[in-house]
Amino acid sequence: MNRIILQLFAVGFCFAIGQALQCYECKIGFWNLCLTTKTTCKSGEQCFSGVGKAAGFVDIKTKGCLAVADCNQTKEVNFPTSGSNTTVYSMTKTCCNNDLCNAAPGLPGTSGLSLALATIAALFVANMV
Repeated sequence: MNRIILQLFAVGFCFAIGQALQCYECKIGFWNLCLTTKTTCKSGEQCFSGVGKAAGFVDIKTKGCLAVADCNQTKEVNFPTSGSNTTVYSMTKTCCNNDLCNAAPGLPGTSGLSLALATIAALFVANMV
């Protein structure tokens, strides 16, 4: 009986992990260089890719998780100087809602494969107990 409960828990845990949206994250990148890591979004967030210009000529990029209300918008960051506002940079953040959809390098379908392997591993461990 305990073994069946443990197996059900393991399968449920894997499905719960599968529900969280995974995205690539890059705090700031310049031109085509943006070093990424993987991150898991919170509820109400989607993956985003941000593209913008700093000082009018430097391409900047950012990636990560973003609240849905802030998606698909262009914002300018201004810095007040001598009574006038100077735009430091403007950035458009575009969202998507699939695992690793924000310019994911590597093979497509990797996240589904990872979930399947995690499920098999959890069942294997549960059967050994």
